[in-house]
Amino acid sequence: MTPTLPPALADLPRDNPVRTARIIAIANQKGGVGKTTTAINLATALAAVDKKVLLVDLDPQGNASTGLGIDRHARPVTSYDVLIGAHLVSAATIPTSIPLLSIVPASVDLSGAEVELVSAEQREYRLRMALGRQPLDFDYVLIDCPPSLGLLTLNAMVAAQAVLVPLQCEFYALEGLSNLVRTIERVKRHLNPHLEIQGVVLTMFDKRNNLSDLVAADVRGHFGDKVYDTVIPRNVRVSEAPSHGKPVLLYDFRCPGAQAYIHLAGEVLRREQIRLNAA
Repeated sequence: MTPTLPPALADLPRDNPVRTARIIAIANQKGGVGKTTTAINLATALAAVDKKVLLVDLDPQGNASTGLGIDRHARPVTSYDVLIGAHLVSAATIPTSIPLLSIVPASVDLSGAEVELVSAEQREYRLRMALGRQPLDFDYVLIDCPPSLGLLTLNAMVAAQAVLVPLQCEFYALEGLSNLVRTIERVKRHLNPHLEIQGVVLTMFDKRNNLSDLVAADVRGHFGDKVYDTVIPRNVRVSEAPSHGKPVLLYDFRCPGAQAYIHLAGEVLRREQIRLNAA
């Protein structure tokens, strides 16, 4: 059954043609910051405005795959097989129940990939080479990275043109972001000169907590307009959605978390349009 998409998604801009697949890594070395939730719901919102989207699950936990309703027994070919060169991306791609949204799922095998690739030739370029082996019939490729700055995340950054950073509104957020930015700069200098930060999105914002406001102000003070205007609030419906194998946009599109992700998708599309206009 094809799900009915939220009517609010009709407000998102649709008039920005994407010339080739735009590859965006969604990364943060800290766990529990809303990274996978952001990947799933941003992918859903983009697909809802007629963008053909591929979500690459590069986290051994496979939460993005589960969150989109892909059963663990229905993943015969995974991102692990793609990374080691055993299969093409097309062989691992599975359509989801959401029109225009497909996924390359992950399995626990991916946890051993970092060890296996340590001595491999061009180990940092494996995902980039895999994505380049055949034409990508997608407007956007989103890569959900693991919560670390290891070889899997490095592969994502080398393959991507941009990084989107979900950042939890907590005390140590800025310190973690500084480490991530340094890593992105090193990748840009030595491995991928075209990499840029697409934006930083503040997640798990609690308006009842003064700390959230302080962290938000601090991050905006350091990174300026790189920080999206949209803030993702703490919302129980967002937390419940993955257990139903659905993005929150389909689970409860009226809840504040779903509405926030709709607005975030709009910001991402507008930034992409500005980039295309400047090219």
